[in-house]
Amino acid sequence: MTEVTKMKQARNQRGWFFMVLLAGLVFLCPAAVTAEVGTSGVDQQIAVEVTAYNEDLGLVKDQRRIQLPKGVTELRFMDVAGKINPATVHMQSLTDPKALSVLEQNYEYDLLNPARLLDKYVGKEVKLYSKNPYTEREEIVTAKILSNNDGNPVFQIGNEITFGHPGRVIFPRVPDNLIAQPTLVWLLKNEALRTQDIEVAYLTGGIGWRADYVMVLDAQDQVGGLSAWVTLNNRSGASYPNAKLKLVAGDVNRVREELAGRRDIVYKAQMMEAPAPQFREQAFFEYHIYTLERPTTLKDNSTKQISLLNAPEVKVKKEYRLYGEDYYYRSRYGEAEQKKKVSVFIEFENAKENGMGMPLPKGIVRVYKRDADRSLQFTGEDTIDHTPKDEKVKIKLGEAFDVTATRKQTDWKKIANDTYEAAFEIVLRNHKAENITVRIIEPVPGDWQVLGASHKAVKASSSPLEMNVPVLKDGETVVTYRVRMRF
Repeated sequence: MTEVTKMKQARNQRGWFFMVLLAGLVFLCPAAVTAEVGTSGVDQQIAVEVTAYNEDLGLVKDQRRIQLPKGVTELRFMDVAGKINPATVHMQSLTDPKALSVLEQNYEYDLLNPARLLDKYVGKEVKLYSKNPYTEREEIVTAKILSNNDGNPVFQIGNEITFGHPGRVIFPRVPDNLIAQPTLVWLLKNEALRTQDIEVAYLTGGIGWRADYVMVLDAQDQVGGLSAWVTLNNRSGASYPNAKLKLVAGDVNRVREELAGRRDIVYKAQMMEAPAPQFREQAFFEYHIYTLERPTTLKDNSTKQISLLNAPEVKVKKEYRLYGEDYYYRSRYGEAEQKKKVSVFIEFENAKENGMGMPLPKGIVRVYKRDADRSLQFTGEDTIDHTPKDEKVKIKLGEAFDVTATRKQTDWKKIANDTYEAAFEIVLRNHKAENITVRIIEPVPGDWQVLGASHKAVKASSSPLEMNVPVLKDGETVVTYRVRMRF
């Protein structure tokens, strides 16, 4: 065997060894194989469900039908919310969960726009188009982008530097790392050849809802027609066509990494009679879920209103209230007389007898009433918290115009180290054309007892002193009382 033949055999053996070694590495590291790339858009969507929470949070469950090659493959999942939280993404195969596994997940959000395009081409050549004002012909020059300062690029044309070019900038191509929309990119290992239905679930900001209530009082302020509307806002950066909609009412605890800005949306009250309820309510954990019984489309950057309930005859109780303050009782104060506002409330019970009886989500209640000309007028509004069934709802409408109150401390003294006495006089005047009753509510501090009162005084369950004082039309009522306190 010649020396040349021996050298050829050695080279062939070394080549064969490296080929075997490379094949072994590829076998041991399948992710290193160049993966096939597939895309999935909204056109492959078979179902979508959106669960909206009260505080700028939505849960999206997106189901799509896809065909993946067997082995390691890359899937670009497009048409997702722009405000998605990537850490909350969960993907699974509904057809064959064991056949599909996620090796790697990426969230690409370097979006294509003029500023980012200029940034990507810093140090590279582009073409500048401009129209000659004398010939009206378009002239083309080649330029290098030296820098991009907030959308104000600096160009090098030949050996000269310029900026503020009046023409168009033409780029040869779109950089690979710029995308038109936010995209989830998975590296998947697929062991099934058939078509699969997958579900992708994630949390996103920009979705929220609230309840808006409209009540119209009758002439006697004894019955009100109540309608409730769901106001749903979608600012998530994606649309959800024909979505199954669920609303969660309750105070869900969240870890706040950053505080999102509030968006106030003007609500226009609809005075027409609301349709029958469209939501099915159910208790869930410590919250309540309202499920819309039909699909609906949630467009991006839109506000949608859906009827929640309609109760045409709700029994209401109108009440005048005068509230005191804790500090009235802790020392002697020099002001001889204080003028106080008398507040006006309406109260009703969330019960079946009133055409309700379902848990009411928190929101704003706006109250209207017709005047002597049968024209509807706004009388006030108030917020209500989440209210279970069979609980009372209390709404403050404003301050009474024709009912006044004055208060003065007539005595205050220290009896012992921790014991005090205080006496007060309250004068109520009623300039209305009908008799009224004013409820006086006094937050007396400490452990207390009434030593004497001109009207019946009771200790409420939450410990304030309360008195219901009748005041005749165009009349005046003087209320006096003395209390002893330990604190």
